[in-house]
Amino acid sequence: MTIPAYLTIHEAHKLLKTKQISSVELTKATLERIEKLDPKVKAFMTVTGDLALRQAGEADKRIAGGDCNPLTGVPAVMKDVLCTKGVRTTCSSKMLENFVPPYNATVIEKLYAQGMVLLGKANMDEFAMGSSTENSAYFTTRNPWDLERVPGGSSGGSAAAVAAGEGLYALGSDTGGSIRQPAGFCSITGLKPTYGRVSRYGLIAFASSLDQIGPMTQDVEDAAIVMNAISGHDEHDSTSVPCEVPDYTKSLNRDIKGMKLGIPREYFVEGIQPEVAQAIEAAIAKLEELGAKIDRNVSLPSTPYALAVYYIIAPSEASANLSRYDGVKYGFSYQGTDSMWEAMEKTRQFGFGQEVKRRIMLGTYALSAGYYDAYYLKAQKVRTLIRMEFDRAFEKYDALITPTSPTVPFKAGEKADDPLAMYLSDVCTLPINIAGVPAISIPGGFANGLPIGLQIIAKPFAEETIFRIAHAYEQATGWQKMKPKL
Repeated sequence: MTIPAYLTIHEAHKLLKTKQISSVELTKATLERIEKLDPKVKAFMTVTGDLALRQAGEADKRIAGGDCNPLTGVPAVMKDVLCTKGVRTTCSSKMLENFVPPYNATVIEKLYAQGMVLLGKANMDEFAMGSSTENSAYFTTRNPWDLERVPGGSSGGSAAAVAAGEGLYALGSDTGGSIRQPAGFCSITGLKPTYGRVSRYGLIAFASSLDQIGPMTQDVEDAAIVMNAISGHDEHDSTSVPCEVPDYTKSLNRDIKGMKLGIPREYFVEGIQPEVAQAIEAAIAKLEELGAKIDRNVSLPSTPYALAVYYIIAPSEASANLSRYDGVKYGFSYQGTDSMWEAMEKTRQFGFGQEVKRRIMLGTYALSAGYYDAYYLKAQKVRTLIRMEFDRAFEKYDALITPTSPTVPFKAGEKADDPLAMYLSDVCTLPINIAGVPAISIPGGFANGLPIGLQIIAKPFAEETIFRIAHAYEQATGWQKMKPKL
């Protein structure tokens, strides 16, 4: 049979299980699509075609033997921040241009155990620092809905690959919105799990108290399937939580009658594009039509401070995490001097890009003697206030509804010279990382042909609630079925 350009995981699983297609056929078709489209989209840092076909052959043997779970033989893309044994992992940085990890991240091991076929590694903002993928040291990924526009970031390559049909699903990482903002910009589904739900072992660290790994998929059911595979406690990650993992697919196909949804007024910020506000209002009306009880009298008053808090805490942790790149142990090493200090300085000068160096300097300043109490300690106190406000909100509401981003995807280069304007792209997503709660972005409509994301936020470890609401909305609207013309 002819394999469609777009298949969800659950659709592919049915075809593989009933032997209407083989994993090798599906993988070849996807690799051909990558070869055809990626010169325009530029989603991939590395394509692992030979490895993928070998893994697809092994998956077909498993399926022939009756061992076929939902991810067996399904081709996937991994953000280039996840360690993959024997496969180059660059973080889209010159610093790690030739780094080949000697081990797999825990999420990679879990997906391999399910029979994943690895198509390759996706482009990203360098060390996950950015909102447009323009900070990659190599090239800018393009938005499949409009190739002149950015796909969001930092998981822009993962989002663009899924939106273009260059992979059936992807994993991304989310420190301040890096899964949800590109998911919204590319009209796919992206989930940031509760902090501690998914192991971070093998995720190259940016800001350790904020980073989380999550699925980026064609629809909500696929996200639930991937979450079933990657969630759970890991002894290699002391921040992963030893609590039971439910079957997230059981949250689907349920109504939302009587559920209480809050609309926090602070997320409809000054500067939000009118067409985004209109689309989110229409989405809220649809949720109400489906039986949810909507309350607009909700306030999270410390939200306006979240941007400042984030840009103290995240750079502070980044400055510590990235101190390991000194040109001695691994990665880029400047060789044109006999001086150890000059070698170290030049290694960091030439190995890191401008945005990474800007954040290292911000973080080093915030942590320096005499400024620690004024900046870092105060930011941690406000972080506690933000988390407490979310806790109080979830005493009254099952979930909160907001835009994923205040704008539609912007043009490449439009904000490249204005860091503050770029940072404001994440104003609706980064409070969620500060609080450590889960949130999803699902397709919420279009404005002039450009995608708009709808964000659903729930209390810690309530991903089931998120999947229930998101699936009900998705099935009622069908936005996820619209695909870009490439």
